[in-house]
Amino acid sequence: MKISAVRGDARKRCFIVSIKSKEYEFPYSYLEHKPSAKNPLISVTPDKEVNCEALTYRLQNGSGDTILTEQILHYNRDPELIRKQLLYDLSCQAQELIKNRNLSKRSVARLLGIQPAQLYRILDQSFYGKTIDQMVRLFASLGEQVEIHVKSAA
Repeated sequence: MKISAVRGDARKRCFIVSIKSKEYEFPYSYLEHKPSAKNPLISVTPDKEVNCEALTYRLQNGSGDTILTEQILHYNRDPELIRKQLLYDLSCQAQELIKNRNLSKRSVARLLGIQPAQLYRILDQSFYGKTIDQMVRLFASLGEQVEIHVKSAA
């Protein structure tokens, strides 16, 4: 996701980052090189070298760093990022399960009642158009039980 705007807020001691018309805060305390009264923030911009999917900041003494969009969304517990991470993890587990059981993808697709191309998309960890329901059906067809546990984020 692209950063459309970013600014430093010395009073709140954080960056205010606009991503998809929503503002997120990212505190200076999470930075490797922290701005201070003796070493203030000089510039902060979306990093065009990575297609604005990160921000780069510089301090008066020349130090600075780059912060990825994922770090900002992770800090703010963005629901879409959490969904994508869950789908990624489930896809990797499903791939490993199929590999360890020496199952052909064609036979797994037959168990699910879908085309092999659909199964390849479901197993592709970089494809986020799938649903958690599809992943649960996949694991159920493989004889696995899926449990969801909710725990405090604190």
